[in-house]
Amino acid sequence: MQMGVCFEMLAPLPGEDSESIEIPLPQEQARAYVERVTLAKSTAALKRWQQNQLAWAPILCADTTVSLPKQIDGEILGKPIDALDAARILTMLSGKVHEVLTAVAMTITPTEKPLCLVQVSKVQFANLTPKQIDTYIASGEPFGKAGAYGIQGLGGAFIPSITGSYSGIMGLPIYETTQLLDRAQVTRI
Repeated sequence: MQMGVCFEMLAPLPGEDSESIEIPLPQEQARAYVERVTLAKSTAALKRWQQNQLAWAPILCADTTVSLPKQIDGEILGKPIDALDAARILTMLSGKVHEVLTAVAMTITPTEKPLCLVQVSKVQFANLTPKQIDTYIASGEPFGKAGAYGIQGLGGAFIPSITGSYSGIMGLPIYETTQLLDRAQVTRI
């Protein structure tokens, strides 16, 4: 509601494999990854709209990833698969500056290609002790989140500073989203 827009979710259909598009391709860079995933989500949402025969409204999709460039294991730090993976990711981020990239795409009409913008923020992570990492993992918050943390939750206590967009780090950059809404001439309250 912060943008003054009413919306409806076009949630994945039963049996739809929405997670497989989030698997990084070999040697894929973070920006290319987040754009590809967001545009794939847009394509899937358009198909859902067509199947449900709903009245048309612009379709908005977004995806966020965490990047620690120049890492041997790759620069994309996705969602942890288990507690060990969460500990690995949080240890990698400890004491370092990383990037959070969020792509937001809008399909303005059913026949047009989506417009896509990417917001990049830099996040300073505090030095974490093994006990802090274990306690945070035990909270359950790292799961389902790129980079194994949520700035809007307990993970925010590990972040002394950011450069960029807080809303982008959370997963939907308000500035870029309102630019797309304006391009689509969506009425905002």
